[in-house]
Amino acid sequence: MADIILSEAEKIFIVHGIQDNFREDGRSCDDYRQMELETGLISNTSGSARLRLANTEILVGIKVELEEPKPEKPDTGRLEFFVDCSANATPEFEGRGGEDLATEIMNFLSHSYSSETVLDLKSLCLVPSKLCWVFYVDVLLLECGGNLFDAASIAVKAALFNTKIPNVSISQESEDTELNVSDDPYDVKRIDVSRTPCIITLSKIGHCHVVDASQKEEACCLARLMMAVTAEGNVTAMVKEGSGSLDPSSVSDMMQSGKKIGQELNYKLLEKLKEEEQKGLKRQTVGFLR
Repeated sequence: MADIILSEAEKIFIVHGIQDNFREDGRSCDDYRQMELETGLISNTSGSARLRLANTEILVGIKVELEEPKPEKPDTGRLEFFVDCSANATPEFEGRGGEDLATEIMNFLSHSYSSETVLDLKSLCLVPSKLCWVFYVDVLLLECGGNLFDAASIAVKAALFNTKIPNVSISQESEDTELNVSDDPYDVKRIDVSRTPCIITLSKIGHCHVVDASQKEEACCLARLMMAVTAEGNVTAMVKEGSGSLDPSSVSDMMQSGKKIGQELNYKLLEKLKEEEQKGLKRQTVGFLR
């Protein structure tokens, strides 16, 4: 995924700095870069969020639609993820260059949210086997500056927190079901995102591992472990990537770090989202879609 080439001297400098717990931008191995997060930016969606993590920028829009449940899960709603990599994000994405990465992110997000403990999807079913809410989650990668999976998961969780579902009244006479979908913007319900995961990517560089790797650090990484972690420390999905190997002790250390950092990230994210919502119209906005 790294689109930059480093000299051997640059790689040695980065690896030695990480071994001393001092990265090239001054962070420790467990620190994220500065984040800028906004919600409710896109007017024609049910929920939206924009995340800027250093030079990585992600935009997420969610639309909720009434559809028929899947036959294998007749009493639950569902989430459908779609990921698109803008050709302007990096020259590598021109043409069809970003399709493989978009598919990887989409599949891992889908896997991360596949656990029944993550969201109460049964509450999204209105009429079993006939009608349920479907969340179409569109993720757009606007700029590529490293650590794309983590950034996408944070933006998705923020957009889900912001999503408003119209209240529906149902009346059933004989075999006909009549629905009345409220058009009042305040007559809505929200979903509980307290158990939804954030993806934590731990990149093995030298003999140490770091979170939120920059593009330069990704160029030095031969193996990484990606974990979807909830606020309770539960892991809903995990995958190892890269050509390098990881010994069992390294995997154990990385999992412990991932759980700890994931819990802290989830807690701080929800705290900030609730704080932003309480400000209402008084909150500061810097988005380009206003």
